[in-house]
Amino acid sequence: MKKLLLIALLIISNLGAAFAQSDWQLKTDKEGIKIYTRDIPGSKIKALKVDAAFNATPAQLVNLIMDVNSAGDWVYHVKSSILIKRISASELYYYSEVSLPWPLADRDFVAHLTVNQNPVTKVVTIDGPAVTGMVPAKAGVIRVNDSKGKWVITPTGNGQVNVEYCIHLDPGGTLPSWLINMFATQGPMNIFRNIKVELQKPAYRNSEIAFATN
Repeated sequence: MKKLLLIALLIISNLGAAFAQSDWQLKTDKEGIKIYTRDIPGSKIKALKVDAAFNATPAQLVNLIMDVNSAGDWVYHVKSSILIKRISASELYYYSEVSLPWPLADRDFVAHLTVNQNPVTKVVTIDGPAVTGMVPAKAGVIRVNDSKGKWVITPTGNGQVNVEYCIHLDPGGTLPSWLINMFATQGPMNIFRNIKVELQKPAYRNSEIAFATN
């Protein structure tokens, strides 16, 4: 058990270092949204990083991201998103299914979201790796067990935040290059456009959270 835990920690540490490296390649820069990609050793799938500024507070972003049941309103190609277990206000597990064009099989995953805020800088980090178990596999749907995503929300003053989202995953099975490219370009742009809209909804506009101060 200790050996498995050590291996897991090393994988997470290496991925964190990969996300932090500076050799990201800018692929798209429009509407204030920048999308980058970079190679990950041993993987055919590139990591993605999306960067944008929002007129919002950290609490607004946290409330939106942690409101997993509403993900279908703003996350690209999400067919369903369901809260499985809430550990606390800053930690939960949820299940999501992603719709792919016919005749490709849909994908699904279970993710573990945890929120942390630096008490000095007020920077909020939301980690969301995929986890195994908790939900039985569904016939005709490919389970994604290798996915690591991370949100970094940085207050920049004057009621604005900078939001950076990094993700790398193995979608399983065989996917055509055009579909991978679509999710790598259209997907992030669609999500970040939708975030701007969602943040104006009453449910998020006046958010206050004890564990994520503005």
